[in-house]
Amino acid sequence: MTDELKARALRLLARREHTRAELARKLAADAQSTTVLEALLDQLQAKKQVSDERYAEARAHQLSRKFGAARVRRELVSKGVDREAAARFAADVEKTDLERARSILERKYRAPATAREERVRRARFLQSRGFSGDVIRQALDAREASEELP
Repeated sequence: MTDELKARALRLLARREHTRAELARKLAADAQSTTVLEALLDQLQAKKQVSDERYAEARAHQLSRKFGAARVRRELVSKGVDREAAARFAADVEKTDLERARSILERKYRAPATAREERVRRARFLQSRGFSGDVIRQALDAREASEELP
């Protein structure tokens, strides 16, 4: 059974990166015992076939196209990446939050917000994407200021 379990683990890893916790959850039903599963995960981690750091880096990069640092951090932690590593990768994403928020606003909304309610709606949209209040305010102000220029 351990050979079958290892083969299944490698098939999962061949498709995409997984965290150790994610892989453990997926393989738990097929494992004979938790000790066998832990031994396999330790073996895979020793061979660097499973790496939470590598997963976090790839996933943070992928999520950063659409989401802010807070959302990236939440997603990484929910997948089993430790909070310290998630915070580190989210901090890298946070450096470009304002630029990404501006481009998301430009793509989604062609015209500037004319009414207060529309501005609030856009702010809620960006907030749901994980952008901070400060970044949202700056992005909305910049968008409106650029539309006012002749």
